[in-house]
Amino acid sequence: MPDTPSKGKTPAPSATATRRWASDLIVDMLHRYELPYAALNPGASYRGLHDSMVNYGGNRPVMMLCQHEETAVQIAHGYAKACGRPMVAIVHDLVGLLHSNLSIYYAYIDRAPIFIIGATGPMDETRRRPRIDWTHTALVQGNAVRDYTKWDYQPTVIDGVPESFARAYGVMMTEPQGPVYMCYDAWMQEQPLDHDVPLPPKSAMQVPAQFTADPAALERAAEMILKAQRPVILAEFVGRDPNGFHALVELAETLGAPVWDVNSRLNFPSNHPLNVSMLKDVFRDADLILCLDVRDWERATTELDSATRKLVSIEPPDCLWIDIGFGDLELSSWALDYQRLKHAQLRILADTTLAIPALTALLRRKISGNTEWVNRVGVRARKTAELHREARAKWAKEARENWDATPIPLPRLAHEVWEAIKHEDWVLTAGTLEDWTRKLWDFDKPYRHPGKSLGTATQIGISLGVALAHRDAGRLVVNLQPDGDLMFDAGALWVAVKHKIPMLIVMFNNRSYYNDWEHQIRMARLRGTPIERAHIGMDLEGPEVDFAGLARSMGWFAEGPIEHGKDVGPALKRAIARVKAGQPALLDTITQKR
Repeated sequence: MPDTPSKGKTPAPSATATRRWASDLIVDMLHRYELPYAALNPGASYRGLHDSMVNYGGNRPVMMLCQHEETAVQIAHGYAKACGRPMVAIVHDLVGLLHSNLSIYYAYIDRAPIFIIGATGPMDETRRRPRIDWTHTALVQGNAVRDYTKWDYQPTVIDGVPESFARAYGVMMTEPQGPVYMCYDAWMQEQPLDHDVPLPPKSAMQVPAQFTADPAALERAAEMILKAQRPVILAEFVGRDPNGFHALVELAETLGAPVWDVNSRLNFPSNHPLNVSMLKDVFRDADLILCLDVRDWERATTELDSATRKLVSIEPPDCLWIDIGFGDLELSSWALDYQRLKHAQLRILADTTLAIPALTALLRRKISGNTEWVNRVGVRARKTAELHREARAKWAKEARENWDATPIPLPRLAHEVWEAIKHEDWVLTAGTLEDWTRKLWDFDKPYRHPGKSLGTATQIGISLGVALAHRDAGRLVVNLQPDGDLMFDAGALWVAVKHKIPMLIVMFNNRSYYNDWEHQIRMARLRGTPIERAHIGMDLEGPEVDFAGLARSMGWFAEGPIEHGKDVGPALKRAIARVKAGQPALLDTITQKR
């Protein structure tokens, strides 16, 4: 059985312990806040804490050895996205922190709560080892990640650990959530604990209560929505909480309004008749757009000429906008993830998990008994449902085109995987095969998908975290894994076997970094340079990577390369059987570029 955390129990010191150490107190805090796992790459700067976790703490949180700090943070990122609970990532002093920078930034812009623990060489100069403790120490180490963490702190004495730890946990888990960084002096960790240090009282509230909308503002929103003839709902992070997913269904059905899911989390069932995601025309005659926990409002409501960067809005000039979410609470003075400001006619600062049900209740009371509004809702719902049905039928037909082509077309691969998993309790980790899974699969439950993939070099680590979150539920976790992404950290495959994380990887292997290849094609067309040279610096051929052999070398069941669609179904059947038996499995499928 995999090593899993036990809740609510603080192990007694080991039988050989004759005294307590300062780092034991950090472990006490990890237990107090029931943090289940700690992904790490080992380092001497936290050797005191490491010993305390193993021997005083009884390996709670469960340590998960990773080959790179980025992987450690990404596993915590995926775990948090999948289940809404935080885990720990531990990075070795200054150099480990710098290794982990990109993954911390992605967790920040994806609003993933991660408790990152780091360490520094001794602040007491007389305790630094020659050279190594000097080169691995910085003045205020948190400066390296301060611009993309919610908070960082470096306590100077062990007595400062409990309060700062408690504050960090509360900051991390308060919406909008995000990573925090706690840095512990190596010399401080290794000192005997010669006095009692009080922990936070068990009666203390760990995280502040959620905040809801101003009732008067919600009343105004309801009036604006009811006056609209063609409202559209745009949702991005609503589904971070399963309650938000279900609440959005109730709101949409109350209004008969179409819903566009941005897919940073799974916000709305894909087969619901009011789902119009990927159908931009719905915005062309909208007279009101209701944004719910949205940052990326432009992708849905604009058309982009990627070569010239020209952006054109497609909604009517007199369309009204209502924004309900966290607004400028997320605003960073460094990272531009807050995106362009939309000058909405009504902006409401509120947690949508509470605001959506409150708005729905208001709308129901107003609609009930009003024949005109009831009829309007019915007509709108029927028109949206027809639009939804037509789109699904069109996508199903398109998926059959070039069915037997080689390499495998993306729609064929999406179809084959769906046929193999649709009767399982499945989860898709990140990538969506250029949205073909969203077009062909039935995302019917909030846990089916924690949200779209982020940048290259993130998917394999995040997918491991998602699989870890669903392991004990016995769900079939599927990762449609890009080849270029896996090449950044192929060592992450070892983590799945080492820590008994069964998952199915189906390679999206087009033997290139094709997203960037497309950009070079655009430049060639714009500048009149040879398109046939656009692949230079982009292809992953000569030699081709043997992903199946790579996976087998680390204990995976693996097959491939698979180049014909007819061979995918039987291979999936064999691979899924292995995953159900507890072994991770990888199929290397060779796909078309698009």
